[in-house]
Amino acid sequence: MLTGSKTTFKVRQMLPDMKVSWPRLAMLLCVWFACTTGECVLQRAVMVRKKLTAREGRGWLAGTLLCTHFRVAFVPEDSPKPDDNADPVLLGDHDVALASIEKVVVVGPNRTKVVTPNSSLKFTPEELLLYCRDLRVVCFLFDRLTPDAQVIEITYTIARTYQPPKPGSVLSFQNAALGSVEMKQFLSNRRREAHMNWFESATDWEQELDRCGATGWRVSSVNDRFEMSTSLSRFIVIPQRVLDTELKKSFAHFNEGRIPRWCWRHPWGSDLLRMASFQNNIYHEKDDIRNLELILFGCQSSLCVVVELGDELPSPTDIQLAHSRLRALCLGDISTSVSVPDDKWLSTLESTHWLDYIRSCLKKASEVACLLRGGHLTVALQEADDRDMSCVVSSLVQVMCDPQCRTQHGFQGLVQKEWVMAGHRFYSRMNYHRDNDKEEAPVFLLFLDCVWQLLSQYPSHFQLTGDFLLALHDSIHLPLFSSFMANCQRERCKRSQNLGQSYTPVNGWRDTLHPDALADLSDPPLPPVWDWALQYSKHRRDHFTQPVSPPHPVMRDIFLLDSITGSVFLFSHGTFSCPANLLPWRSSSSGVYKKSHRRVASSENVPGLERLLKAWNLTESPQGLVLRSAHQGQLDPHEPLIPLLMGPCMGLWRECYLRGALHAQAFSHPVSANHPHPMEQLTQELQELKDKLAQVSRNSSLSSKNGEHKQSDDNLNQNTGDGTFLFRAPRTAGVPAPRPAASLTSTSFQNSKSPPYTSTQKDKSGSKKHTFLFGHSSAAKLPRLSGSFLRSRPGLGPGQNST
Repeated sequence: MLTGSKTTFKVRQMLPDMKVSWPRLAMLLCVWFACTTGECVLQRAVMVRKKLTAREGRGWLAGTLLCTHFRVAFVPEDSPKPDDNADPVLLGDHDVALASIEKVVVVGPNRTKVVTPNSSLKFTPEELLLYCRDLRVVCFLFDRLTPDAQVIEITYTIARTYQPPKPGSVLSFQNAALGSVEMKQFLSNRRREAHMNWFESATDWEQELDRCGATGWRVSSVNDRFEMSTSLSRFIVIPQRVLDTELKKSFAHFNEGRIPRWCWRHPWGSDLLRMASFQNNIYHEKDDIRNLELILFGCQSSLCVVVELGDELPSPTDIQLAHSRLRALCLGDISTSVSVPDDKWLSTLESTHWLDYIRSCLKKASEVACLLRGGHLTVALQEADDRDMSCVVSSLVQVMCDPQCRTQHGFQGLVQKEWVMAGHRFYSRMNYHRDNDKEEAPVFLLFLDCVWQLLSQYPSHFQLTGDFLLALHDSIHLPLFSSFMANCQRERCKRSQNLGQSYTPVNGWRDTLHPDALADLSDPPLPPVWDWALQYSKHRRDHFTQPVSPPHPVMRDIFLLDSITGSVFLFSHGTFSCPANLLPWRSSSSGVYKKSHRRVASSENVPGLERLLKAWNLTESPQGLVLRSAHQGQLDPHEPLIPLLMGPCMGLWRECYLRGALHAQAFSHPVSANHPHPMEQLTQELQELKDKLAQVSRNSSLSSKNGEHKQSDDNLNQNTGDGTFLFRAPRTAGVPAPRPAASLTSTSFQNSKSPPYTSTQKDKSGSKKHTFLFGHSSAAKLPRLSGSFLRSRPGLGPGQNST
């Protein structure tokens, strides 16, 4: 075994009598591979080609394939020698972490096989496919000159090194990547991102209050030792009028002690709060009622709207089921050669309900954003446990309304505040150990898809790009980051400080430091996910942002509501109501103390709230909104970005979900490496068909009648991109439609005495004919598709056509 610097190979002996020296190893590999400290190369294969995706430029890239005890690395040929003084990078641009691999598949002569640690190969693989948990499919093609022994050995090595996630395997993976002494020292000296807010100290929260202009709120450290609520952060924001001694009595009235707390303040005076459901059968004393309503109303004394999230939004079980169906649709199952036919793909996508759940989240966030736009009211998001969908809605509201949250650093701070510090169960929802399937639900991935929908409809309003969202999507599947390897801040503090707990009747639960904690840290320190330099090169990180003009604040009129002091309304299913049991201490049917110093909500204010939402018609295009005050003619940057929620406006995140679909579809029926790729055959056939259509167009244009005026085919080309070139383009009233085209590239018109054109025309025999595509029934016919074109399309069997 070789030792040396971080760029030196460490080769584990695969054969007892095999002895490798450094000059011999360098000559065999012929590439420079930058190993991290403590990383060992287990096996390698030379003369391997990697299939590049559309984002990478397509084609094939030649190089060397290596397997270590941490990753599967691919080093292209003629790679420059890495700098020994550069900071280590855990994963290169072409590397795959072993913990991200879900399935290993090999393709041989007319066969495929899923390789497991106990499986045996009776053929030499020609292709190696790695199915990843982040929906990637990485394909490697072995050359004819690649030794068969290397092909089989590296396949077995990857299958044996990769193991299904379990508690022991995840910890061993973390130790392999970060467990060396040099790496621990490097991470301990690593500087955090200084341009983002981490929300880990009282100063960070005060900075956010100053940024939002929330003058009536303060930062409380009543939960500093997580005694009031184990799932909340150490610091919470409460009204200034509430004392910490009085606040402690309020935690018992809510599930898991998650009291109403401040999240964000709209520039027009509204506050956004989050809270859990009320505890049942709790006695409400007079002082408790006063403190609860002071917290619930915040700095507003007139109106509070409670938005119930449990009924309209999907449950974690629904999200998990929808994501599993979407994954199966996009990747298929190569081991059984089962794929969804092309004519049923869209209907199968609709049956997953993934886009429906995205639409419901965006709709609810749009409604909350419109309520906050009204000014001088408090909107409280209420969920049973306040740890899943409230994170989604509160984050989407701030992305829609706050331009700072649409920048890279602002978005990172938003995730820190509303997800990491708010106690979202990343560790349980992602189920890294695969030991609790009932808790698994990719709620955070649903949120990223919602943000991508906003980005696709408002690209000029975002500084962050789709590459940044895709990198964050892939990082959550890698069990290496402290941001995701815990369910709350308390668990992260215990891991970083190696704390235990002890209980005494006087002090309750207390964290205690183990005596040998500083001497022997068994678990390696986990870096935050925002340290992008550990994962991506500078070239990749440069694509995380795009230039965007800075927002200019604009003064405008505020729509105020006249309401009774102390009014509380429930907003659910798009309607407002005043249920008697909304606040337990105001309920007349409960046996607890019922007196309140605030007046009961009146139904007279419901029409005013409904007018507030109708002022922003969610069914209209947000680009068509008109400002009511135009001091400088500028768009107010805090106008919410209301998305279009109709079916055609909701798209599929192709760069994420379909990046491995071509590989899965192309290799659903194994093809030898010596034959052209199926997609290449399809491209060639399409090019031939395009040439034939151009030839037909030229012949028909030459035979057109004399005196016909030619018109540009702008209307035709305008509709070819959206698949509507076979239908007439809409026109304004009173404008006659043009005559049908005589060819694909020219359009003929009759003189002004000719009658207007209709979609159906009668020929001499009296029968009606549709002339959408060709203007005359005597036009040349389209060439018939060859059988090779139909056969080259994956998923089309005998007797099926492509229409």
